[in-house]
Amino acid sequence: MKDSLAKKEERASYILLVAPALLVYLFVMAFPTIFSVVVSLSSYNGGNIFQSGSIRITGFKAYTEILKDHYFFMALRNNIYIVLISVFGQIPLGFFLAYILSRGLIKAVDFFQSMIYLPNVIAAVIIGILFKRFFLSSNSVWLEIQRYFNPAAEYIPGRNAMFPILIVILWMYTGIYVLIFLANLQKIDVSIIEASKIDGASEMQTLRYIILPALSGVIVTTAILAISGSLKSFDLIFVMTEGGPAYTTSVLSIYMYMRAFRGAPNYPIANAISTIMVVICFLLIGLTRFAEKRFSGE
Repeated sequence: MKDSLAKKEERASYILLVAPALLVYLFVMAFPTIFSVVVSLSSYNGGNIFQSGSIRITGFKAYTEILKDHYFFMALRNNIYIVLISVFGQIPLGFFLAYILSRGLIKAVDFFQSMIYLPNVIAAVIIGILFKRFFLSSNSVWLEIQRYFNPAAEYIPGRNAMFPILIVILWMYTGIYVLIFLANLQKIDVSIIEASKIDGASEMQTLRYIILPALSGVIVTTAILAISGSLKSFDLIFVMTEGGPAYTTSVLSIYMYMRAFRGAPNYPIANAISTIMVVICFLLIGLTRFAEKRFSGE
């Protein structure tokens, strides 16, 4: 009887501790997600959601409209560019810089570590304004540099506008991955690396057979962070270009915002875009997990 009573008290205490977090998750995450999917399958276009007939299920009509929308695929293409620059740009560059700092291959490690992470301290809105003035204006610094080599150079709105955005994204977020890799590189037992050096292993062999396998889980984590962050890109791009001109620099989050809150709102389309973003995110994360299991070492 005492054991049964103790188990009941233990179960009750678990429920009491978990219940607040579970309720917050249900109301803040689960319910909005489910409601977003329901709206994407309906004809709801504003008004009282509890009014009879305000939400009428129409099936996948919004999704079929999206698949016929040229601007949606432009936004999707730009998101793919950001995912690529994040996964194959920020992560390798972040690891390279962290490796140099951790191995003491340069002096003033603390100074360079602070400078690399500095962009993450500055608000994205401020960075967007600064680089908009630098790259994307009729009197920009970048245009003046071009005119130095080609006096006939002119500012044409929208031409190669994604290029400066990708450069800013690469510069801005690499510092996060530098810190992540630097913290995990410091966990690797130095004696193992020293033993490999004694056995005649070169720097590249040590990197390939000891360090990279030891960081395989960290690499997967950073890839997941990069993918999820890339699909949520909004503030920096919105400040720099607002997705224009003519949606040439739009991404899925900006396009969703435009369809929901600019002009004639279309909530089913906007929620369908958000649902597609979640599905793409899960697919890319699943692909990353598969690659980790397939190619990672022990």
